[in-house]
Amino acid sequence: MKTRGIFSVLCYKLCLQDMCTLREYRQGDEAMVFALLESALKHYGLSVNPEETDADIQDIDESYIRSGGAFKVLEDNGAVVGSYGLYTIDENTCELRKMYLKAEYKGRGLGKKMMEDAFIVARSLGFSTMILETNSCLKEAVSLYRKYGFTEYTPEHLSHRCNYAMRKSL
Repeated sequence: MKTRGIFSVLCYKLCLQDMCTLREYRQGDEAMVFALLESALKHYGLSVNPEETDADIQDIDESYIRSGGAFKVLEDNGAVVGSYGLYTIDENTCELRKMYLKAEYKGRGLGKKMMEDAFIVARSLGFSTMILETNSCLKEAVSLYRKYGFTEYTPEHLSHRCNYAMRKSL
């Protein structure tokens, strides 16, 4: 009976993963990405800063795509439920930014799906190092980053809502 229950949970998670599509950002997604970001941060008592830290969302094409990076959204029935961006730092380094997932979609393997895709995309763009900034209150995210081999380091600068940074060789 216990094995059957585990099997049912795994099938449920796989079905949910199949329902969600990870796709390239398209112009017009900005408002949905901003709403996702606002909702995700609010859940942790953090706020959006559209003038500084989150100014990149206002023009994703310019901030990510034209600079040699990438931006993807996780979509469920036309709604953006997750996102991540690869922001070019230099020819070898990208920064993982805006990796968020709606609360009701957590625990279904979708963060893992986005993280693994981010590594594939980063390598295909020629990056050998990925960095990120985060806040310790985002416990699920920090746990995911550690699981995938990110380690803490001290950067020259941290965004206003972040309290530490991590990096990983690709």
